[in-house]
Amino acid sequence: MRNVMFSLLSASALAVVAPASGAEERPTPLNCEAGPAKKTYGGNAWLVYACDDGRSAVVVSDQGNPAIPFYFIFYVKPDGAMRLYGEGTGAKSATQPAFDDLSKLDQAAVAALVAEARAAKAAP
Repeated sequence: MRNVMFSLLSASALAVVAPASGAEERPTPLNCEAGPAKKTYGGNAWLVYACDDGRSAVVVSDQGNPAIPFYFIFYVKPDGAMRLYGEGTGAKSATQPAFDDLSKLDQAAVAALVAEARAAKAAP
């Protein structure tokens, strides 16, 4: 299941980082496997994975969360601009409160999530 989820996330991450202007620059794929850090958003359990760009993170619905299957991607551009993107078919009653919580996070809070997920990967 995890490999399927990360394949899906990789495809979505590519869409997030692809140039919007039709430029010939190729998108840089994101690898978001560091982690997870266990967090609660909207009153439900979520898993946070850090991406290898050092700025972005993926938040995946955890077991028992009525949002399953659902994930959010925080994509932070090199200039600091952030985008929060979500996708899945889980219960909106669980995804909307999580989106509301996540949309309040600023760049520093997302950086802290990335650091926390990386530390969780490093823990034995």
